[in-house]
This record gives sequence, structure tokens and C-alpha cells, in this order.
Amino acid sequence: MNAKVDISNVTLETERLILRPWKDSDAAELYAYASVDGVGQMAGWEPHKSLEESKNILQMFQNGKNEFALELKKNHKVIGSLGLEKYNPQLDEKFYEENKGREIGYVISKEYWGQGLAAEATKRVIRYCFEEQEYDFLACEHFVSNLQSQRVIEKCGFRFLKEIQGRIHHSKMYTLSKNEWEKFL
Repeated sequence: MNAKVDISNVTLETERLILRPWKDSDAAELYAYASVDGVGQMAGWEPHKSLEESKNILQMFQNGKNEFALELKKNHKVIGSLGLEKYNPQLDEKFYEENKGREIGYVISKEYWGQGLAAEATKRVIRYCFEEQEYDFLACEHFVSNLQSQRVIEKCGFRFLKEIQGRIHHSKMYTLSKNEWEKFL
């Protein structure tokens, strides 16, 4: 079952990042990376066309209480997001129906690709979910063509579950149980 999420008062840190709730003042930085061609398409959404669109998305993040802003410690710039989304209903095994978890989704500014920041943020959120929120599992998926996300998912210990052929995109789904994570550490 989908676990309850409310990160509105949660701040997490890694070596290089602060993961925190979104603020109204983050709109311009959200637009700066979300308007770049090639970023959103990797996750299934089109580039933002205006600052107003980014403000609306930011409001959705704040209302949903399930999306972290990823802020670089060195300059306090927001360079991405990481969300704890409702998991794909194609997780149809009994384990997922009887245990609580969520699906992790993330996006990083193109300017910061290849620096290990997505894996760093994801690993910290995994720890938060298992140790502090007592989740039983997490899921993650990526489009087959998104090899960068596949690498992040593998670095974080997720195991391949199945391929999903959608109407538009073909994707791969992965899961990580709390027990698997403890062995992976």
C-alpha cells in the first residue's frame, strides 16, 4: 500500500546537498532547470514554457508534501527535485499490497548530470524512508532509453522487477525492500 507522506517539515543533508521542502522563492530556479530541453523528457514531461508554469508546479509540490527540493550546499542553488510518489499500480504482487512503501522519482538540472548527485540524494531518502518512516519497500522506474537513471537506480541497490510496455513509453521497474537495503549497506 502507498505509505503516507508529509515532508513539509523535513530537511535531510548529504555531503553536498540539502533536501528540503520547496519554498515560493524557488520558482526561478525550478524554471531554470525545468525549462531546459532534455531534462523533463527523461521523466515523461515537457520542458516548462514559462515561469508561471513553474510556479504552478511548485505549488503542486508544496500542496502534495511529497517532493524535496535538492539544494547545493556550496551555493544554495536548487538543482533538482526528488519525490516520494504513489507507486505504479503494476506492482501487483501480494507483498506490495500488504506492506507500505512509495516510488522514488527524481530530476537533476542538466548542468549537474554525471556528478553522482541523484544517487547521493536517493540514498539519503532511502535511509530516511526505511529508518525514520519505517517503510517496507521502495520502488523506482525509468524509461528504457534513460540509462543515466538506470545507473542511479543500480547504485542505490534496487533490484530489477519487470519491464512495462506503456502506450507511449517502455520502462523498467525496480524495487528495494528494507531487508534488501540492510544487506546492501
